[in-house]
Amino acid sequence: MVSVLPQVAKLGGMALDLLFPKWCLGCDKEGTFICSSCSSTMPRVMPPLCPRCGRPQASNILCSRCVRWAAEIDGIRAPYRFEGVVRQSVYKLKYENLRAITEHLAQMLYSYISENQVPGDVLVPVPLHSKRLRERGYNQATLLAMELSKLTGLPLLTDHLIRERDTHPQALTKTASERQGNVTNAFYSRELRYREVLLIDDVATSGATLNACAAALKAAGATSVWGLVLAR
Repeated sequence: MVSVLPQVAKLGGMALDLLFPKWCLGCDKEGTFICSSCSSTMPRVMPPLCPRCGRPQASNILCSRCVRWAAEIDGIRAPYRFEGVVRQSVYKLKYENLRAITEHLAQMLYSYISENQVPGDVLVPVPLHSKRLRERGYNQATLLAMELSKLTGLPLLTDHLIRERDTHPQALTKTASERQGNVTNAFYSRELRYREVLLIDDVATSGATLNACAAALKAAGATSVWGLVLAR
């Protein structure tokens, strides 16, 4: 007997599109959140990159900042710069409850890792503190990781990494050292022996949050931790 669930889901999606049509965040064209024309002009992070922080630079060697950075994170990668439509998309997801865009954004991440090798055999989202989660109602990093897990088939672990301290939003800090101090010892991880973790978040700026998460994951036994974010 052929399952009718996929057909029902498709019809449900069509009905939602009729009731709540999607509009491109870049040009207001109806049909999708980011149309093909706006997608083709989104600012990409182009190589050569620093092998650790993933920032563009003149060569593929460690940048001057990473040479001095005693990092726990093995590497950070992002397909886009935090500008234009990418910035709008993250803002809509994070602060305006546009959770419907998650599938599109996860597909963008999937396209990137399909073309660029980023190690990982398990997905772990950067967690929110329980207080912040209650206020917002959802964790955008978890939503992205859930959709990416469907696309990649990689296991998703949502309860292994825990934010123990309710830190100030990183966006309110002014310097890299403030960001680092804000999240130091803020995370705890349950045992994760012999796993290669792909750590998922929406945006990376200094990399301090991802690095603090990596420290907790490695203390719990992870063999490697790479950060994958939509933009930086």
